[in-house]
Amino acid sequence: MAGATLKDIAREANVSIASASRAINGLDNVADDVKQRVLEIAKRLRYVPHGGARSLVMSRTNTVGVLLPDIYGEFFAEIIRGIDVAARARGLHLLVSGSHGNPDEALGIMRAMGGRVDGLLVMSPFVDSHDLATVLPLNLPVVTIVSHIGAGQGGISIDNFGGGVTAARHLREQGCQRPAIISGPSHNFEARERQSGFLSICEGAALFEGDFTEESGYRGAKALLAGPERPDGIFAANDMMAVGCLLALREAGVKVPEDMAVIGFDDIPIARFTSPPLTTLRVGVFDLGRRGLEMLVAALEAGAPAPAEGVIVAPELVRRESTRPNSG
Repeated sequence: MAGATLKDIAREANVSIASASRAINGLDNVADDVKQRVLEIAKRLRYVPHGGARSLVMSRTNTVGVLLPDIYGEFFAEIIRGIDVAARARGLHLLVSGSHGNPDEALGIMRAMGGRVDGLLVMSPFVDSHDLATVLPLNLPVVTIVSHIGAGQGGISIDNFGGGVTAARHLREQGCQRPAIISGPSHNFEARERQSGFLSICEGAALFEGDFTEESGYRGAKALLAGPERPDGIFAANDMMAVGCLLALREAGVKVPEDMAVIGFDDIPIARFTSPPLTTLRVGVFDLGRRGLEMLVAALEAGAPAPAEGVIVAPELVRRESTRPNSG
């Protein structure tokens, strides 16, 4: 079935083709109500700019678009490295952008990439990211990586709830009676799932909401230490927060793991080199990127909009010195 054209958008919005074009391209010389009406209709009809559609039909660009929430930090660097290694092996180029956690910005980036890429790798784990499924171009192959996007989009996801359960059980096995969690941001779907899994085992545990940065892990540990009941084990919902947590504990004179066990999530490369080395849940960050690119290439070769089946990664507990059982 042919996709909607600019003429279709203009007719339904009861405006000229020129006005519809100006609205879609974000130009100022169009009334706000007209712009809103045109964009709503374009979204509902899943409109792809004609130039982009023509390029996708007639030729390959040998370029893959990569949309991430951010491009800063070791986690995203590992994702990009995995994608890049797989892409180079196939002679493909990458066009990488970050949405900074803003679904509207993600939508704008995807529109800008239309016609410039053969397919998209999208990582948007925010709770309202499911709205993106309504605007993804029908004729552009898309693979999602750990994203909360609507049904019909093939990709790679992580059993975050199960990972939270594993972290909680591990702390319990270490003898922790007062476990606590430094969670990720509440608007992040993955963070919610990790928190829910942890609290299903450690109901009533002390909680500090971080934002997946080292700084928030540092502040979280300080806050938990100052709370009414000092914890004897902390689950940091990603490794970067665990790094900040370890620094705060060291500054406070708290020995890890003798006084407090610490476990992270992701197993980014630096986790092996913290002091002490960090126990964590390994998800294979490099492989997330590599496998995502391979799935996208398979979809491109099959002429399909998305892989037939998705992949769910079960986090693997990696035991290191930060949760070694207390002696005595």
